[in-house]
Amino acid sequence: MKSTVGGWSIILAWSAACARGAPRPQPFGMTHRGEAVSLYTLKNAHGMQAKVLDYGGIIVSLRVPDRNGRLDDVVLGFDSLGDYERGSPYFGAIIGRYGNRIARGRFTLDGRTYTLATNNGPNHLHGGVRGFDKVIWSVTPFQRSDSVGLVMNYTSPDGEEGYPGTLRATVTYTLTDKNEFIFDYQATTDRPTPVNLTQHSYFNLAGDGKGEILGHVVTLNADRFTPVDSTLIPTGEIKSVAGTPFDFRTSTAIGARIDRNDEQLRYGRGYDHNFVLNKGGRGGKGGIEGDVTLAAHVYEPTTGRVMEISTTEPGLQFYSGNFLDSTLRGKQGVVYGRRSGFAMETQHFPDSPNKPAFPSTILRPGEEYRSRTIYRFGVQP
Repeated sequence: MKSTVGGWSIILAWSAACARGAPRPQPFGMTHRGEAVSLYTLKNAHGMQAKVLDYGGIIVSLRVPDRNGRLDDVVLGFDSLGDYERGSPYFGAIIGRYGNRIARGRFTLDGRTYTLATNNGPNHLHGGVRGFDKVIWSVTPFQRSDSVGLVMNYTSPDGEEGYPGTLRATVTYTLTDKNEFIFDYQATTDRPTPVNLTQHSYFNLAGDGKGEILGHVVTLNADRFTPVDSTLIPTGEIKSVAGTPFDFRTSTAIGARIDRNDEQLRYGRGYDHNFVLNKGGRGGKGGIEGDVTLAAHVYEPTTGRVMEISTTEPGLQFYSGNFLDSTLRGKQGVVYGRRSGFAMETQHFPDSPNKPAFPSTILRPGEEYRSRTIYRFGVQP
């Protein structure tokens, strides 16, 4: 019952929210810069649970049910902030300003050439040395009747990591009672700049630390992909998946063709490629909710867990964890060996600022970048 006397309505609303598990910050250590980091726990009505840091928006853990109702953590990560700072391969983080690679760390925009860090061989990767995965986001938790979440804001100053313009970014994480984890991205700028935001969780639907992901069965809503050169930069070609190991239009185990003698697989040491989604939404600065389309379906046979990914974005980077090499110890000391997790990053295409034929990633003053991605979890018999 709601009281209308003075502040009692506020107190009762707060109490109801707390009873349902409204997220509150908990200490998670200090960065090497002396910044305090907080952990937020999101929980829905069915017990599904996500733990999120304000450092990089990192999803530290994500517990979802299997076919028997057992909850397991299905994302890779670390127990300590120091491990995330020292050597994380972007586990669970928000990626920006530009997800994926930009060739040779440079692009030309409106007649001016901009130089970025080359932090991945000869190329720029995932926003540079200190991208959005390594900054503190301001967080506002929220609680609704059927969901719980976090609104995270970060202002990237003009020139940060070499990018032009002051970019004001908002990323909203929403965990619903339908076992959906929703990511809404918004941004504005005061100067033209490339923007390509994404989420970089590594998944193992059998459970974190439960071995390779090669038995996961994947379906991708993509007739085409963008082949790459030996440094994993798209060549500019958009190629049919037909007759190649990249044809996931029908359900196929990740490991079924991953070690074939194929030039593209050799370049990526497996899958590390952008897929062109069929009927993909406009995404980016023009994306709207109605543009959300199914991108991927992943099924793990031993647990029955299913993850469906829908997005407004035109592309999806499927990465099969090829560069994990047993040097990282994750939560509870688990060793992350090769292909012990996969990532599916909804995105615009890699190196788009240097590829005029690709969908544009340039955001201009007066425009709003908007994008949505939904992870929906369920089970199959």
